[in-house]
Amino acid sequence: ALGVSTLAFAQKEEIKTAQKALKSGDAATAISALEGASGTVATTDPKTALTYYQTLADAYYAKAKADDQGDFDAAVAAYNKLAETDKASGKPKLTEAIAEKMAMISVDLVNAAVKDNEAGNYAVSAGKLFKSYTLSPKDTIYLYYAASAAVSGTDYDNALKYYHILKDINYDGSETRYSARDKETGERVEMPQSQRDLMVKAGTYDEPKDDKTPSKRSEIIKNIALIYTQQGNDDLAMNAYVEARHNNPEDVSLILNHANLYFKLGDKETFKSLMNEAIELDPNNADLHYNIGVISMEQNDLEAARAAYQKAIDIDPAYINAYLNLSTAFVNEGNGLIEQMNSIRGSSAKEIAKYDALKEQKDGFFQKGADVLEAALKVNAGNRDLMEQLKNIYGALGDFVNFKRLQEALEQ
Repeated sequence: ALGVSTLAFAQKEEIKTAQKALKSGDAATAISALEGASGTVATTDPKTALTYYQTLADAYYAKAKADDQGDFDAAVAAYNKLAETDKASGKPKLTEAIAEKMAMISVDLVNAAVKDNEAGNYAVSAGKLFKSYTLSPKDTIYLYYAASAAVSGTDYDNALKYYHILKDINYDGSETRYSARDKETGERVEMPQSQRDLMVKAGTYDEPKDDKTPSKRSEIIKNIALIYTQQGNDDLAMNAYVEARHNNPEDVSLILNHANLYFKLGDKETFKSLMNEAIELDPNNADLHYNIGVISMEQNDLEAARAAYQKAIDIDPAYINAYLNLSTAFVNEGNGLIEQMNSIRGSSAKEIAKYDALKEQKDGFFQKGADVLEAALKVNAGNRDLMEQLKNIYGALGDFVNFKRLQEALEQ
């Protein structure tokens, strides 16, 4: 009995020491003082145990806020143990206070995650955001941000984990944004609904508008597929794209990513088919037409390639790569005639005439390639890639005046 009494006295002294240190702002000393009682706290009276765990949790929380963000985990564990001990007493009194502390930790974790994100510590930020979500599961936006941060930090395993949770809980992520037009400036301003309504009622704003942002469900499944692709799990990625497109068949970005997976797998016909499907939904997207051109040229369908490149240029007159490839498509067809020219061995009038006809055709294609690049330089003056390719074409044509002009321009 004397031993038990002495032990209880020692525990209380250590707790008092810890409380005094914590009050003075020395959380580390408080934690150190409590370590001496950690091995025997389970055998002490319920009241002392509650005081011990509450002091320990508060100390870890104070230390986490002051200098060591990693101790938030220790604080959460201590508060959970405090809740367990409080419940075991039969008359729990700290439920509300513990919930309040957990909510405060959740907010602090988010704030710490924002700082980590700003510093480029994305994976660390993701872990804190996920911890915040586990403390406050109703705040699913934290889980969404955790997944995004994990992707930025190339922590694809955790990103995949977070996205799958979002998918399983049917996270939507859409929201309503409220705005109105400032009568004085004519500018549309976003603000909380209550404020917006007051401004409109006061007469300083008009044209109130409620805009619902798109659901993030397709984005989540798309990101799952992208991560699977990144990890080399192409079958799982394909399944994810099929599911995502079933839910949102007109999402052009989904079609493009699905098409890119087929391209990676070597199925260029399906890639081309999906790109054409995307063009039907977004006909004024220059990049889509350009990509069709690339695949058509790979398949040696130069006519289709040129049509696609020209369409991209019509949409975006400054599209440098479309000009370069359109020019190359003409030059490639001209190069195809060189083999026929070289196959002519004789020197008869008929053979010379055939050779000259082929050369004229070849030079015609080369000249069309040069004309494309000359047009490109009018809207992309001084672009070295355009000038270099144009110089080479003039060299092949034997047009040394223009060849020298381009060479001098490149040397400046």
